[in-house]
Amino acid sequence: MSRLQDLAARIDAREATIGVIGLGYVGLPLAVAFARAGFRVVGFELDAEKVRALARGRSYIADVSDAEVAEVTGSDRLSATTDFAELSRSDVVNVCVPTPLTKSKDPDFSHMAKAVEDIRKRLRAGQLVILGSTTYPGTTHELFRPLLEDTGLRVGVDFCLAFAPERIDPGNEQFKVHEVPKVVGGETRLCTELASQVFATVFDRVVPVSSSQAAEMVKLLENTFRAINIGLANEVALMCDRLGLDVWEVIEAAASKPYGFMKFLPGPGLGGHCIPIDPTYLAWKMKSLNFPARFIELATEINAQMPWHVVRLVGDLLNEDRLAVNGARVLVVGVAYKPDVSDVRESPALDVIELLRAKGARVDYHDPHVPELALGHGSLKSVELGEEALAGADLVLILTHHRSIDWARLARHAQRVLDTRNATRDVREGREKIRKL
Repeated sequence: MSRLQDLAARIDAREATIGVIGLGYVGLPLAVAFARAGFRVVGFELDAEKVRALARGRSYIADVSDAEVAEVTGSDRLSATTDFAELSRSDVVNVCVPTPLTKSKDPDFSHMAKAVEDIRKRLRAGQLVILGSTTYPGTTHELFRPLLEDTGLRVGVDFCLAFAPERIDPGNEQFKVHEVPKVVGGETRLCTELASQVFATVFDRVVPVSSSQAAEMVKLLENTFRAINIGLANEVALMCDRLGLDVWEVIEAAASKPYGFMKFLPGPGLGGHCIPIDPTYLAWKMKSLNFPARFIELATEINAQMPWHVVRLVGDLLNEDRLAVNGARVLVVGVAYKPDVSDVRESPALDVIELLRAKGARVDYHDPHVPELALGHGSLKSVELGEEALAGADLVLILTHHRSIDWARLARHAQRVLDTRNATRDVREGREKIRKL
């Protein structure tokens, strides 16, 4: 029996040790899921505080509870370490590290490259390596396969290599980790089969594709689809503003059609860990092939201008009462990139606040999930959303529609409201104070 055949048998018997590099919003839910499926799981994390928290049975992300962590750490199914030498003991290694953009909007592979180098140093026959971090088509095959095969071990013969994109949606209570189908593409047929076998122990459905490149493209298509359609919704919002129409009324009416239309909503811009970033990975790759990604470029341009549009609307609303942005007190409500999460990565609220401050506005913010916000060389702290704060602001600007906020109370006590998320759609009292995107 070959080492890889032995690995297949060990996976079936839940005797394989699963390693997960990166215990953030993607890696920790995956590690917990494997541990609950009966595997011995070792998490590898550079942040020692996260390792200590897990050792105490504590979670640091909203989508995994303390009870879930305590269950698997208490039974010794899950442990975490900062010692990457332990990778040599893992039979399956999942890479779940960030893949952001550089300041010049080029892909930043530094985290993934470090993870693969850590694996390469300890790679042994019989291991399965699965990359899950979002990247451009060809990364696994062109960049990381040669690095791993430089050890003298051969993909599909001595070890296996696959790509299986993460599909985590932070704060989504409708779909749990195991309920979202897992796409898997290996460097060889055996690689796809082994990776699919592993994920079938956790996910309700596994979707194998023909190659790692296809799997990489799947993830980029998913989020490019969303970015482009949000860009369309934002452009429609700009059109409706020019035409004097209510974009929210138009979209809701269009969404009544039972076929041929999918509802996307406008907003102050794009935010989060995927949608603003993933299309840029694809456009970057295609640029190297002299293929202009025109839809992506246009949607990116439209979405990027939305914070400026919001600031212009702030000025227009204040100007109606002969007030200037310069010196105005603006209370921003919600700075997370989406409702009911604490994540501010790429949040358009950051751009809106900086633009307002550059124009001389005095900006405070309230967000029940974000107690402090880093901005430039300083920071702001969330203020209480009391009657005094609402009435004392020249304008209340809604940028994130958290469910815990009483929008009727907000409208009742605020002097003026600019709602970029249609959060006040059901408000009756005080509607005359509200202007929408």
